[in-house]
Amino acid sequence: LWILKPNLTFHGHPKLLASDVHSQYESVRQGKQEIPKYFNFASDVLDKWSEIEKAGKRPSNPAFWWINGKGEEVKWSFEELGFLSRKVANVLTIVCGLQKGDRIVVILPRIPEWWLVNVACMRAGIVLIPGITQLTAKDILYRLQASKARCIITDDTLAPAVDSVASECQFLKTKLIVSKGSREGWLNFADMCKNQSADYSCIKTRIQDPVIIFFTSGTTGSPKMTEHSQGSLGFRPLLSERYWLDLTPSDVVWSTADTGWVLASLASFFDAWVFGSCIFIHRLPQIESAAILNTLCRFPIDTLVGAPTLFRMLVQNDLSSYRFMNLRHCVSGGEPLNPEVLEQWRSKTGLDIYEIYGQTEMGVVCAVFKGMKIKPGSMGKAVPLYDVQIIDKNANVLPPGQQGEIAVRSKPIRPFGFFSEYVDNPKKTAESERGDFFVTGDSGTMDEDGYFWFIGREDDIIISSGYRIGPFEVESALTEHPAVAETAVVSSPDPLRGEVVKAFVVLSPTFSSSDPETLTRDLQEHVKKTTAPYKYPRKIEFVQELPKTITGKIKRNELRNKEWGR
Repeated sequence: LWILKPNLTFHGHPKLLASDVHSQYESVRQGKQEIPKYFNFASDVLDKWSEIEKAGKRPSNPAFWWINGKGEEVKWSFEELGFLSRKVANVLTIVCGLQKGDRIVVILPRIPEWWLVNVACMRAGIVLIPGITQLTAKDILYRLQASKARCIITDDTLAPAVDSVASECQFLKTKLIVSKGSREGWLNFADMCKNQSADYSCIKTRIQDPVIIFFTSGTTGSPKMTEHSQGSLGFRPLLSERYWLDLTPSDVVWSTADTGWVLASLASFFDAWVFGSCIFIHRLPQIESAAILNTLCRFPIDTLVGAPTLFRMLVQNDLSSYRFMNLRHCVSGGEPLNPEVLEQWRSKTGLDIYEIYGQTEMGVVCAVFKGMKIKPGSMGKAVPLYDVQIIDKNANVLPPGQQGEIAVRSKPIRPFGFFSEYVDNPKKTAESERGDFFVTGDSGTMDEDGYFWFIGREDDIIISSGYRIGPFEVESALTEHPAVAETAVVSSPDPLRGEVVKAFVVLSPTFSSSDPETLTRDLQEHVKKTTAPYKYPRKIEFVQELPKTITGKIKRNELRNKEWGR
């Protein structure tokens, strides 16, 4: 019997009324009842909410609410979501001939069809492989070949890229396009759905059956296929409390994460719908301040989830003319949030930003929960399901204050919420563990209160004259200077010290014509005053932009390789 460790973090935190679906699993959460053998998120969560809705026991807000910023709007209740997703399940099984366990690649922007396909795949036991819309033909080829996917769904933008590589994908049988027009060799998604019945019986799935495979981009090597199950994504939020998103059935949550990213599956799918909340989505072809601020003023969004880049961008604006309709909870994840941004957002909006830390393999690992003290720069405490520790190279747990690698205990019992495996890569799966721990590849420290502090990717750490320097604290110090819009800090070779700190800096518009030499000295002095003097950047280079991954994370490895002439 798998028992939850009692969650001491929330001592005295007022318990919110449990939602109907969530409360059905109370005895499992208390360890009085076993985890079910069979579970399907579509039938056991979404269809249950549909029944609760029909009985008039759920607030009248939609289950899904989508806008595109050009006047188009879609609102679905749980019942409508059920009706439409059953049609899609028939398209996938009857028209495309897909069976339980088959894989499908879905590369769509933030449009309603992405959510329908997700639910339909769960109903049919089909394994979904999401991809971000910035993928190139080469990326798509790699994903189709590695996954042996039998079907792909995309839109007009990426269909030509798929066609350019499809002949090399022997397993690919069907191509579905979400488009107003037609394309040779493709089936039109809307046309196929129109003709299908909405009768579909949900497949019986075991709790460990695969549901989604994420391709995770490592800083090195080809992306790995990280497989999650009905249990790790769908049942996990039923075992947790609602703290990181702080949702109830009457709340509206908006996450700006790209559909190819695990955060979209958590904040804009599983973790919100478990509580019967309304998932709000803006098409956002580009992430622009004005569009986001106006949306927060025009729509009743309670919880906003975004990357630090989003909040960094928003605080550059004069926010005094904006009145947010309902916003009360802001969550940031994906990379560390600079304390300066947290402070500016609080002074301009009166709202705090609650930081989360997670990985594709485990979802949310640490979080600053509602009702918990915020320590600027910390990513909070371990979430209830995980035992998070700082360990050394030999998997020994280190005491508070000592720097090591952030790790999550994975033995003797593998925690619920963990990925199943790296598909077809037992070597990588085995290498991800050290002793009794799953290692994250991130270095950090934990303080006396159990709060975790991120220092950097293990391979981003700079060792100068014997000192270990994490790029994040230098970047945070630089960001506090008004001249700095954005910055990335890496190691640079030095004959005397082995390596030194080098900062690549994007200037804010008002400083773009400043004298580089004077500004370099100013920034160096500023860092010496803000953090330990040995951490200051001995080299500074001003650039127009920083290289980023498709999910918006800074590619420090690219800058570092250039420095070292690799």
